[in-house]
Amino acid sequence: MLEEIRIQDLGVIGRAHVPLRPGLTVLTGETGAGKTMVLTGLNLLLGGKADPATVRTGGASAAVEGRVLLPSDSRVLARALEAGAELDDDGSLVLVRTVAATTPGSTGRSRAFLGGRSVPQGVLAEIADELVTVHGQADQARLRSPARQRQALDAYAGPEHEEVLSAYRESWSRRQAVVAELHELTERGQERAREAELLRLGLGEVERIAPQPGEDVALGAEIDRLAHAEDLRAAAAGAHTVLVGEDGTGVGEEQAAAALVEHARRALELAGEHDPTLAALATRVAEAGYLLTDAATDLASYLEDLQADPARLDQAQRRRAELASLTRSYGADVAEVLAWADAAGRRLLDLDDGDGRLAALAAQAEELTATLETLGKSITDGRLRAASSLAEAVTTELAGLAMGGAQLRVRVEPADEPGPHGADVVEMLLVPHAGAPARPLGKGASGGELSRVMLAIEVALATSPGSGAHRPATFVFDEVDAGVGGKAAVEVGRRLAALARGGQVLVVTHLAQVAAFADQHLVVTKSTGEGADVVTESDVRDVTGDERVRELARMLSGHQDSDAARTHAAELLSLSGMGR
Repeated sequence: MLEEIRIQDLGVIGRAHVPLRPGLTVLTGETGAGKTMVLTGLNLLLGGKADPATVRTGGASAAVEGRVLLPSDSRVLARALEAGAELDDDGSLVLVRTVAATTPGSTGRSRAFLGGRSVPQGVLAEIADELVTVHGQADQARLRSPARQRQALDAYAGPEHEEVLSAYRESWSRRQAVVAELHELTERGQERAREAELLRLGLGEVERIAPQPGEDVALGAEIDRLAHAEDLRAAAAGAHTVLVGEDGTGVGEEQAAAALVEHARRALELAGEHDPTLAALATRVAEAGYLLTDAATDLASYLEDLQADPARLDQAQRRRAELASLTRSYGADVAEVLAWADAAGRRLLDLDDGDGRLAALAAQAEELTATLETLGKSITDGRLRAASSLAEAVTTELAGLAMGGAQLRVRVEPADEPGPHGADVVEMLLVPHAGAPARPLGKGASGGELSRVMLAIEVALATSPGSGAHRPATFVFDEVDAGVGGKAAVEVGRRLAALARGGQVLVVTHLAQVAAFADQHLVVTKSTGEGADVVTESDVRDVTGDERVRELARMLSGHQDSDAARTHAAELLSLSGMGR
């Protein structure tokens, strides 16, 4: 339940505090006094679209703060805590929305806060559905929509009906996806066949050449070695001669590097008996000798194995050319070619299984169609049951709203074809008076009639024993009494008061007949300061007693001090108390 709303620099409101209590609260005041801005502020708190143009002229930003008291088992409370919100000491939840004015280089940014934590605007909108239901002139227009009428009937039908609807929508979405895939497979049959043939050709080529992992790298090294065999032999032989010497080369064994190092080692070892430093150096020189000897041995072995093999070179080059034909088409190297072949094989299996996939999808689509038919029949049965009950409940309410003889009829007929919301077309028709033909709400109802029908439906949804509609803690009506007067206005007030029993209803009204039924009457006025009209903290008053009579008299005649109007206002208050 909303406990209070605080508004700053929004429209004509400079600063206002709107305290709210359980029951029926009406908001009245002269045209342009700022009543609409109160609802604009509430809309911002509920995640509505922010308009920088609503920021008061001269203000840097507008701010709206609301305080909500929630039961401990509330889904709103759970969602708020999930978003990181913190509760005040009294257990209430504070919602804040700010809107910056548009300035050069600024786009009028809006920010939202929930329980002291900055949250996306969508979080406020998410919890708004559980907190408040708002009805205004736009909602009356939407009631003309068959979709809105279907939603009202489904809400009235109850939670079990909603569960069937949810299952139907899920099955509908799955079937749409299956049918789309089935259509794609069928339409792309030739394209898939061409793709499969190209994959088979490529895989056949890969299979014929049969590349091995790393083969291209190994072949490159082997070809390089075979192509430079003589250069390699000369380099290895020369190095071997320098290390160990060889007759006929000018490097005898005594002049070879290994012999010279051995000579140095022996000299150091002899002297090392007298100096540890030289002894250590002798050891290091000995190690160098061992390395030279090992290198010479390896060179000799290398020379024995190294052979010029033109036939093998030609074979290796032809093999590399085969591999190159693959890498030109399927990858930068053999590794990528093998990866392509693996993926192509899996894709080919999928393509070759096209007929099987088509059969499986067709079977799945048929199964889902049968499920939709079953669920759709349950939805139709639920709507038919709820239609008669809702029509009866609303008709009863209309009789109390000075529309004696009026009837609401709810028609549920088969649609041309099933859709995402079932296989029915729901239409509400109004018989405005006895003997009149039934006409669709979208065509035959006047503004005043539509206001009362909407209120009757809302009361039926909220209070009828058979209704399964979710009832929020707070209802807000913006001039729901438009186009209504006289006895009808009195009955609108009576029904709003009935709706407020056990809950909270906030109504913006111009009718004294409606305002007389309020448990709390708030009046909005404007002050003139610094050459501009503005609503200040003191301009939102909770009126009682004689002050309330004066306000009702003003609403009735435009003159709050008129004796006749005051008498009429007092009579309205008395009648409203008797009626309740």
